[in-house]
Amino acid sequence: MEVLVEHPPETPAATRRLVYRRRHTALGPKSYPPTPPSPRAAIQVQVTPTHREISVGESKFFLCEVVGDAKDIDWFAPNGEKILPNNPNIQVSRNDETTSTLTIYHADVDHAGIYKCVAKNGDKEAQATVQVKIFQKITFKNVPSPQEFNEGDDADIICDVVGSPVPFILWKHKGARIQVNKDVRYNVMENGHLLIRGIKKTDEGAYNCEARVMETGEINFKIINVVVNVLPTIRARQTEVNATADTGGSTLLACDADGFPEPTVTWTYNNVILESGDKYSLNEDGSELVIKDVIKVDEGDYTCIARNKAGEMTQEVSLNVFVQAKITYLNNQTATEFDEEVTLTCEASGDPTPSISWSFQNRMFSEGEQASWTRPDQYESHDRNIVVRSHARVSSLLLKNVDFTYAGQYLCTASNSIGQDNQPVYLEVRYAPKIMGVVTVYTWEGNPANISCEVEAHPGASVTWFRDGLQVPSDNTTNVKRYSTPSISYLEVFPESHSDFGSYNCTATNVMGIESKEFLLIQAEVPSSPEIQRLEPFSSSAVVEFDEPDSSGGVPIIKYRVEWRLDGQDWTGKEYDATEDLTKITIVGLMPNTIYEVKMSAINGKGEGESSAAVKFKTGPIREPSAPKLEAMVQNQGNALKVNWIKQDDGGSPIKHYLVRYKAKHVSDWKPEIRMPRGSDYVVLSELDWNTEYEVRIVAVNQKGKSEAGVLSFRTATEPTTVPGASGSGLSTGAIVGILIVVFFVLLVAVDLTCFFLNKCGLLMCIAVNFCGKSGPGAKSKDIEEGKAAFTKDESKEPIVEVRTEEEPTQNQEGVVATEPNETTPLTEPEPAAADIAPSAVNVHPSNATNSVVESFRAAQNSPACAPSPTKDHPPKSSPAARSGAVESRPEVGPLVDLSDVPKAALASEPVSANGDGPRKQREAPESPPSQVDGLTKDSPHVTDATTHPQNDGKTKDDVKTEANNTAAEVKTVPNEAPQTNGNESKA
Repeated sequence: MEVLVEHPPETPAATRRLVYRRRHTALGPKSYPPTPPSPRAAIQVQVTPTHREISVGESKFFLCEVVGDAKDIDWFAPNGEKILPNNPNIQVSRNDETTSTLTIYHADVDHAGIYKCVAKNGDKEAQATVQVKIFQKITFKNVPSPQEFNEGDDADIICDVVGSPVPFILWKHKGARIQVNKDVRYNVMENGHLLIRGIKKTDEGAYNCEARVMETGEINFKIINVVVNVLPTIRARQTEVNATADTGGSTLLACDADGFPEPTVTWTYNNVILESGDKYSLNEDGSELVIKDVIKVDEGDYTCIARNKAGEMTQEVSLNVFVQAKITYLNNQTATEFDEEVTLTCEASGDPTPSISWSFQNRMFSEGEQASWTRPDQYESHDRNIVVRSHARVSSLLLKNVDFTYAGQYLCTASNSIGQDNQPVYLEVRYAPKIMGVVTVYTWEGNPANISCEVEAHPGASVTWFRDGLQVPSDNTTNVKRYSTPSISYLEVFPESHSDFGSYNCTATNVMGIESKEFLLIQAEVPSSPEIQRLEPFSSSAVVEFDEPDSSGGVPIIKYRVEWRLDGQDWTGKEYDATEDLTKITIVGLMPNTIYEVKMSAINGKGEGESSAAVKFKTGPIREPSAPKLEAMVQNQGNALKVNWIKQDDGGSPIKHYLVRYKAKHVSDWKPEIRMPRGSDYVVLSELDWNTEYEVRIVAVNQKGKSEAGVLSFRTATEPTTVPGASGSGLSTGAIVGILIVVFFVLLVAVDLTCFFLNKCGLLMCIAVNFCGKSGPGAKSKDIEEGKAAFTKDESKEPIVEVRTEEEPTQNQEGVVATEPNETTPLTEPEPAAADIAPSAVNVHPSNATNSVVESFRAAQNSPACAPSPTKDHPPKSSPAARSGAVESRPEVGPLVDLSDVPKAALASEPVSANGDGPRKQREAPESPPSQVDGLTKDSPHVTDATTHPQNDGKTKDDVKTEANNTAAEVKTVPNEAPQTNGNESKA
């Protein structure tokens, strides 16, 4: 339902609402009737906001709201002209029948003034105005960042600001305002700039240029990063460097420069700037100069120059160049096989005078003694065919009776105290072809074979193949084809018949001579049978040990076949790849206590050979499995180990599981045994001691029992050292852990003390309850959840029942009758001291609502002695929260009874006191028979009493009975429908 409400025009706009909607909801039997609309038809207009201050360039809108029927809603500019919808900067839009919006885009100073909203409907008219003020916001015209200055200069930090009214400039640094009257180094100039005299590196950082307009309260700021550049400092790592002229060698000149910003470093030599290229190389920052291929003329003074924005500094570095031994002359030689001699010569330079030695294929031909002009050095080999003669910087190697094996590369080495130089010299020997290679090749019909004719000759030789005196054609059109490499000629023969086997001739020819060799192509056979030497049976497997066949048939054996069977049954076989060291094969999957026979055969490329003679054996009975084979692998963390095992013979019964035990060798106690499932093949042992030797034992278990233990020993790694850079902490890991434990314990005690004094809970409260007998507010929560009463150790303690009357329905302050409680409506408001337990209500038949409750419960026994007891001067009081949550009266009601502390079995047999606040100790009345609370069954919900008064006041049975009858009139009633059990019911 919509209601129109009019307020007087003088009501402030901030507190006035022109139109609101309110949904009528029935609050009970009594509700407010709808308010009829006002008979007045006058038009009222309001503009929100009523005034606005806009900065230049901003966009704002104003809303004109009309109460009443308005046909036209128009806006008028400050000059009185009506604002048309097509205005680009000021636009008017009609939102609905009662509102219109004025929007000013990108405000300018010309837009200032009073705008008027006029609503018309026939002869009725109403208007409202809004005053718009345009201000120029603070604008930073020239505020460069960063701004750089040299250390020691007077720094003028620029911050140009404009605004209307003229803003006031305030400077801040490191969060604090700069006080120019306290530090003469600072001065704020008339143009707002900040002047720092003799700026330092410590003045570097972010400066806040803050502009304020006192008339409008406007404030804005800019952060300016000030950078202070520092003149470089330079230091040579070595002011004098010694280098050696070396072929391909280089030397390093380095200087380190500091400054801000980081200086760039350049090098000059003889006033010429050096750049990276073929001769010189510079690193990224230029601090290291590498001179390549150092020679004697590179000696001299080099200048290191460091520059940055603050200036430059220089440092001189001297380079001294020494000349190492260098080979200056070598001559390659050519000889013919069987010549008498050939000489190789090597000359070298260097300071000091170098010694020269020769080497060839790791053979040295010099004693290493330095030669001189007055005492030449001479070396002669044992066979007198190689002689070395050295004269100062010249050495000669004399080779006699030249053989083709002399050909190759010789190395001449010249060395002195500065270094050495190696250069190769080549000896070319011309000789007739020499044919090498295997002369017999095996194959079989249908399988191609390659006959290799490897030829060594210088110069190179041509190769020709012959078969039965006829040259093999080179067109590769028959079953015989030719292929060649620079040193080997291949003849591929595809045997089609027995006639393709036989002799093939390879002939090599060059200018030095001719050489021929016969090659035989022989037909291969299947291999002979291997011989079984020994057979070791187990329960479900057997190990066959054998010797290789006497004949492989000319081609390699590739597989072995093992076959086995029960007596009179078919053979079962399996093939195994032949390896170089294969002499044993294990047969698995056998039945225990059974006779088998086994045989073997070998297989080559041509086929399978004959089988060996069958050997009979009998597998063993079911027994314990064989010990597993163990392998270890250290994990990444170093003190953990992965132990793998390989299953052996299972003893004729499946493996059930594996048992793993391990211990350090220096102790006697084993770690707890680890059981691994039968399919597993590894276990990871972690958190081992560092640098400790361990022993691991793994046992396989089957139905018969345990195997022998597979044993493995290993040593863990040394404990890693501390992380570099962290050694200065001064605290070990144990100390840090100890500190953390102490801090945690202190915090735990503090939290427990807080819980004890504020909420009556925690560890201290638990101690007080168990040793002092003091009761806590949460002592009954667990029993309530389990549907049981909270009893003390005295089994004679009686249950507690609370009986309250239902007050008459009352109106609240607004005159509205309280509504009927639903699933989310609590019966009472919670009290601060109430226990955090939500009890349920128990329905009792009206006929037994009073007497049955009073007469069927007897007084409770003593409670813990630490709690106070009610007295006559301080009688128990009814909970005001219970009265505040009263509900309407219904025909069938029952008393609200607190049964939270009563066991289900006790509710039907033990009478208690009906006092509303707690138990009273009374003498038992044997003559009074127990009575049943009407309607209370095994599944009835319970009602709890959150407070107890365990002290006995000494009342007799008659006193209690009388008091119960008096309080029966105060029984609170609830509707007789299903009890509320959603957790939102009344709290005691």
